[in-house]
Amino acid sequence: MDKTNDWKLEEERLVQVRNKLQARLDELEPKVAGLHEQAAEIRKRFWEEVTINTGSYTDFEDAFYTINQQSRVLAERERGHKLLTQQWKNTKRLLPTPYFGRFDYKEKGMTLTEQIYIGVSSFMDEDGLNFLIYDWRTPIASLYYDHSPGPASYDTPSGRIDGKMELKRQFQIQHGQLHSMFDSTETIGDELLQQVLAKGADSQMKSIVATIQKEQNAIIRDDRSRMLIVQGAAGSGKTSAVLQRVAYLLYKHRQTVKADQIVLFSPNPMFTSYISTVLPELGEENMQQTTFQEYLNYWLDSSIRPEDAFDQIEYVLTAQNDPGYEARLEAIKYKASETFLEVLQNYGKWLGREGMRFNGIQFRGREFITADRIKTQFYSLDQNLTLSNRILLLQEWLLRELVSLERLEREADWVQEELNYLDTDEYVEAFRMLHKEKPVFDVAEKYAARDNGNNKAVQDEGAFNFAVREEELLRQKLVKDMFKPLRKSVRKFQFVDVKGIYEQLFVDEAAYREQTNGAIPPQHWPEICKQTNAMILQNKLFHEDATPYLYVKEMIEGVRTNTEIRYVFVDEGQDYSAFQYEYLKKLFPRARMTVLGDFGQAIFMQATDLAASNSPLVHLYGEGETTLIRLVRSYRSTREIVEFTKCMLPGGGEIRPFERGDQKPLLTKLKDDKLRGAQIFADIAALKAEGFDSIAVITKTAAESRDAYERLQSQGGEGLQLITKDTQIFEKGIMVIPVYLAKGVEFDAVLVYDASPVAYSQEYDRKLLYTACTRAMHRLHLYTVSDWSPFVQALPANLYDIKS
Repeated sequence: MDKTNDWKLEEERLVQVRNKLQARLDELEPKVAGLHEQAAEIRKRFWEEVTINTGSYTDFEDAFYTINQQSRVLAERERGHKLLTQQWKNTKRLLPTPYFGRFDYKEKGMTLTEQIYIGVSSFMDEDGLNFLIYDWRTPIASLYYDHSPGPASYDTPSGRIDGKMELKRQFQIQHGQLHSMFDSTETIGDELLQQVLAKGADSQMKSIVATIQKEQNAIIRDDRSRMLIVQGAAGSGKTSAVLQRVAYLLYKHRQTVKADQIVLFSPNPMFTSYISTVLPELGEENMQQTTFQEYLNYWLDSSIRPEDAFDQIEYVLTAQNDPGYEARLEAIKYKASETFLEVLQNYGKWLGREGMRFNGIQFRGREFITADRIKTQFYSLDQNLTLSNRILLLQEWLLRELVSLERLEREADWVQEELNYLDTDEYVEAFRMLHKEKPVFDVAEKYAARDNGNNKAVQDEGAFNFAVREEELLRQKLVKDMFKPLRKSVRKFQFVDVKGIYEQLFVDEAAYREQTNGAIPPQHWPEICKQTNAMILQNKLFHEDATPYLYVKEMIEGVRTNTEIRYVFVDEGQDYSAFQYEYLKKLFPRARMTVLGDFGQAIFMQATDLAASNSPLVHLYGEGETTLIRLVRSYRSTREIVEFTKCMLPGGGEIRPFERGDQKPLLTKLKDDKLRGAQIFADIAALKAEGFDSIAVITKTAAESRDAYERLQSQGGEGLQLITKDTQIFEKGIMVIPVYLAKGVEFDAVLVYDASPVAYSQEYDRKLLYTACTRAMHRLHLYTVSDWSPFVQALPANLYDIKS
């Protein structure tokens, strides 16, 4: 094949396509501006075109239809403006890089071979019949990701299409210029991947549509599974693939699914910032993003505050010598388990028979409705009903009781006292209300007039009734306003003592067994009860109690379900408990769920093995509706870093590095902390000189991060950032960060601040060290002022260099 001629032909086509894109932009711009101006003018003159006359029913009807007509015209202009604006944006997005791939495909039974060019959106010729560019999400575009030249087929809504791929070509086009092209026999050739992966880390994740691999494409286009589990090695592109999956779903189901019907649970607020540009880069709106902690904070009572997940892990990593530490660890695991979920379900049945706790309703220092009376009323209701339905009936009864009590309260002595202090505005309002009742008094006056003014009693009675009615209205309004907080509290279920109900689970073992159908508590139960109750006494919850507490609350008050959400995505899914997954399923009953994570990075105590045969995720929707996809090839790090890190994990041998070579990880041993700080400072300077802009000093804990930050600052660490759990924005630069906040993010270079046995010696620490090291794309340095962690000592010596 004549490569020179091919290059020339591709350049000519690129120029033609860009000219047509520019022509389309020139055509769209005045139309977009014109519709915008029309819509603005209609909004400006909306009421000038409408005459409101309510003199008769016909006039009112005419006014209604005039307003309706104007609203439709405005909506039509705005809809047209929105569609044209989207076309203009898509066209403009294509102009610098119209496409990144091409394949030639001959459909079975056809004589013509079609040239298919793939880009981030579709673009058609002027006649509207020929695609000059196909959107990467179209069914035919899947051939580009899934096949190499030879027999190839793809699925369409009308069935499978068979044929033959005769050519596959990849391009690098920047600013409208063709820089390189490769004819590939692979799905996506290594040449393009090498160039993309050799670039430095950025402050925000980028789209990977030009380099999607076959296994990633299976994730993106899965449209059958109710539960899709992605178990991927560190740097395998699972998060990137899932974000492209969101874009694909929004494209394929654009008539039925909108961005606000998709929610992503991120590991921390900083990660939300990190991925925020991917979907807009592809022409789609961002889906809803939150963290599970933010959800807990939003829905729990304002009277009780849950511990942050990162405070929990900080405790686990730093409090080994604290009294009660073993009991706390046991509680974290137990309260996150499916066993504890079953315990609470049995507890709910027991509460249906006995043990419910209520708060009495008080008013002005008096107990209007006692807790015992509320409890008696609750247990008089049909026990076949669910707890939440009985609570709703109880709520209705309480509101009726308050109506009766409110009427009686109008005659109380305090009401008369309050009337004496009412301001003029209150009396004016009462007068206005009475004025509306004036026809009643007019009848009395006419009756008196017929008596030629002789019936003075009637006149007096009318005057007397006016004064009495005024006082009645004032009393009624005064008491009603005072009862508003009571009615509000009842509507918010504050008559239920949820705190006490949860607390009574943690009294002693005998009570626990009785309340939960004989459940056997864990070994350190007395200490667990003591710790849990001590937190509740401070109106706080341990992180491990937050989801169970909310579960109990909703078991009583009714589950808050969101039926609008169609897709739920959970990133770093290994860090969620079985209990939390059950809760998410109940919360979003109509949603399909995609969970991605890496059990090799399971650094939280309540971690879930996503890929295990007995994983709670498999049970969530059943094997028939669950798909597991494993990603074992790591693209983020160099071959040398992957070989180094995968040997830390049992079973890490299945991880395959991408063939991108660079320096081996570097191990540096110093005599003391001062020398370590100086060496790290010097290494950062050297890395910056090499052109690396994103450098992370990773520590085990937040406390260690603060210490390292202060030491480096004393060396003159200008521009150094300390990352904490409250950091909202991810920015390029030099940062000091605890390992659990670095999850999901990548850096040009990583410097592990302390790789000694003091930091990483327990089996639990293995995954922490692995997670820290796998954040590195190009360079990895480890430091110690004593011996090396046993997980480093166990590595073959040929996998790293030692700084002399």
